[in-house]
Amino acid sequence: MGFWITWALIPIVVEIIPALISAIHVMHRSHHLKQLEAPDKLPFISIIVPVYNSEETLFACLQSINDSTYPNRNMQIVLADNQSTDNSFAAFARAQNHFNLNLQMMQTAQGKAKALNGAIYQCIGTYVINIDSDGVLEKHALMNMVLQFENDIDLAAMTGTILTQRSQIKRTVSRGLRCLQKIEYFEYAQAFLSGRTIESDNNQLFTMSGAFSAFRKSTLVDTFMYNTDTVGEDTDMTFQVRQRLKQKVMLCADAIFYIEPLSGVEQLYKQRQRWMRGELEVSKEYMHHDAQISHFFKNFLVRRMMIDHTFVFPKMIWLFASIVLLFFRYSPVVLGLSYVVIYLLYVFVSLVNYVSVGRLLQKFPDERQFYHNIRWIIWLLPLYNFVVSWIRLVGVINSMSLPGVWNTDTFTAETGSAKKIVDKDIRYLRDKKGSEWNH
Repeated sequence: MGFWITWALIPIVVEIIPALISAIHVMHRSHHLKQLEAPDKLPFISIIVPVYNSEETLFACLQSINDSTYPNRNMQIVLADNQSTDNSFAAFARAQNHFNLNLQMMQTAQGKAKALNGAIYQCIGTYVINIDSDGVLEKHALMNMVLQFENDIDLAAMTGTILTQRSQIKRTVSRGLRCLQKIEYFEYAQAFLSGRTIESDNNQLFTMSGAFSAFRKSTLVDTFMYNTDTVGEDTDMTFQVRQRLKQKVMLCADAIFYIEPLSGVEQLYKQRQRWMRGELEVSKEYMHHDAQISHFFKNFLVRRMMIDHTFVFPKMIWLFASIVLLFFRYSPVVLGLSYVVIYLLYVFVSLVNYVSVGRLLQKFPDERQFYHNIRWIIWLLPLYNFVVSWIRLVGVINSMSLPGVWNTDTFTAETGSAKKIVDKDIRYLRDKKGSEWNH
């Protein structure tokens, strides 16, 4: 029993207790939000939109910029087309005819990081804001982000809040996929409005979202630009600003960018592996001087890696070890109840986060109502996170054996490859056994 309790303490001490403390902090913070003052004259901003085969989504993205409460005359929009093979240019031309926007399109080398780097040199605004071409802005997002900059002279860079588009979730025909998309929405709401809020308050934001981030132009030109040698260029840029330049990076909670929901399990599988690889590549670059377990409580990067990487392995091992314990006459009732208790603790954390996030969504009644309607996900979120942790573990393994690319193999492809290897090994053993019998 003592052996089991020791292992059960890992998620309680490392994840559950810190998560509860963070959620309580967010609830307290929601009662003490500062009122931001508008400047006498709004600054000129530059918006970079990387474009790659965005024919179907680009016009809606540009329309959301046009419909923003930020004045069109105070913005420049640079579309960085990194070798699209569809007719994205037609969407750009259509937008030019429909909107009174300062639009320009440029051609860059393939790859998002290269597209962003090329476009930065075309920007003339005080602030440079990056948004993905397959999403849309909440109408106050740009204004809220600029006001944060204008009210905090020490602020160098920001990330917005990412949520999936409710309208697309509601139009999804498949009930199973719609359920997955709602879980993704719930996950993003808690990750940004709870997790990243805490990181932001301590200037320990691990990564700015590649889908929606903003910089002072003066800060951006002091960096080494976006790293083209990693799939985590957004994380690398975050560390450049905070670690190398020693400047402030934070979350703008009320600047929302809506992205397309997951198209299926295959996309989730590839996406989370890519995130894991990017996290490992950037962490290796920036933590080689102080990657010691003794720094767990004082270095957020060590703490993050221990939770996302190191502790994943014993958690997975313990799942199978629990089955082995049954053969040593451990009580299945005690083991089962222990898992139930831990699961309920994770559910409780989700519940507390749900309440705190709901408070931060008060300014967005439609989002708050949708979030409220899917509160049943509180019961499923721990199971979803457990499945995702397996995918991240696969990402760790693949990062050690495969080159870094944006589009990795799907779950179906990797399962098929594994099956072929197992079948080959079985045939080899069968043939070897047959050969021994003949002798």
